[in-house]
Amino acid sequence: MQYKNLGRTGLKVSRICLGTMNFGWSADEATSFTIMDAAFEAGINFLDTADVYSRWVEGNPGGVSEQIIGNWLKTRSRRDVIVATKVRGRMWDGPNGEGLSRAHIIQAAEDSLRRLQTDYIDLYQTHWPDAETPLEETLSALDSLVQSGKVRYIGASNYPAWKLTKSLWVSDVRRLARFESLQPHYSLLHRSEFELELTEVCSDQDIGVIPYSPLAAGFLTGKYTRENKQPDTTRAEGGLIQKLVNDEKAYQVMDEVNRIAAAHHGSAAHVALAWQLHQPVITSSIIGARTIDQLNELVGAVDLHLTTEEIETLNKVSEGF
Repeated sequence: MQYKNLGRTGLKVSRICLGTMNFGWSADEATSFTIMDAAFEAGINFLDTADVYSRWVEGNPGGVSEQIIGNWLKTRSRRDVIVATKVRGRMWDGPNGEGLSRAHIIQAAEDSLRRLQTDYIDLYQTHWPDAETPLEETLSALDSLVQSGKVRYIGASNYPAWKLTKSLWVSDVRRLARFESLQPHYSLLHRSEFELELTEVCSDQDIGVIPYSPLAAGFLTGKYTRENKQPDTTRAEGGLIQKLVNDEKAYQVMDEVNRIAAAHHGSAAHVALAWQLHQPVITSSIIGARTIDQLNELVGAVDLHLTTEEIETLNKVSEGF
C-alpha cells in the first residue's frame, strides 16, 4: 500500500481510505470486522465514517458505524489506525440536535469519542456547510477540540470553493485551526463540481483531498451495462445511479475504461481509481466494501500506472460530467 501526507500535515494516510457508511446497514458487525481486518492487513490505515451513519435507515439511530469501529479498535493498536469522522447531521431531537454551532459540535464530538471508545479523533470533518452558523463559531469550536487534544486535525466535506476559501481566511486571521482536508464528491462521472474551482484552491492552499464516491456509486465497476440497467437500491446514491444508467455518454466513458482495463489485464474499478489517484492534489480515495471480495478487488488500484495517453483519453471522454 502507498501512503501520502494529508495536505500540509505530517500525517501519513493510505492512498485508499475505507469508507464505512455500510457498517451496521448492509454489513453487520461481524462482516464489518472481517472487512476492517482485511483492509488493515492490506495496508489500509485510514477509516472514514460519520456520526449520522446510517440514521436514514429504519431502526438505525445513527452512530452505529462509529460503534462498530470502536469495538474493532479494541483489537488493534490505536496509534496504527487513522480514524476520520464527521459532524453536522441531526443526531438528537431539539433545535440543537444538528448543525455546526458550538453547542452541537462539542456535544457531538463527545458522543463520537464515546462510541469510538477512543481519547481522540484523528480527523474531524464538517459533513456539509451550515448557513445558519457563523464560520467563526464553527471554527472556534473545532479549534477548542484541537487545543484540548480530543481532535488532531480538522477537515471539511461538500464545501464550495468560496466557502472553503473564506474558512481558511477566518482561521488565518483568528489564529484558529484550519481545515487540512476536503472531502468532495468526485469521479470520472462527476468532475465539474470539484474541478471548476476547488482543484486550484486545494492545490494552492495545500489541502488534502479525500474524494467520496470515486466509483460513481458502483457504475465505474462495470456492473451496469446498456443491457442491465437495474439500480442497486441498497445504495444511498441510488439517485445518481438512476441518472447514469440512462445516460449514453456514461456508457461511452465505460467503453474506454473497459478498453484500458483489458490492456492492463485489470478491472474497470482499478482504472477509475488509478485515474483519480494519478492527480497530485488527490490524497486518498474513499472506497466502500460490503464483502471481502469487493475489498480485494479495489486495493490493487494503487499499483496500476496509467500512461499519459490513457489519462488524456479518459479526460477527454468524460468531459462534461
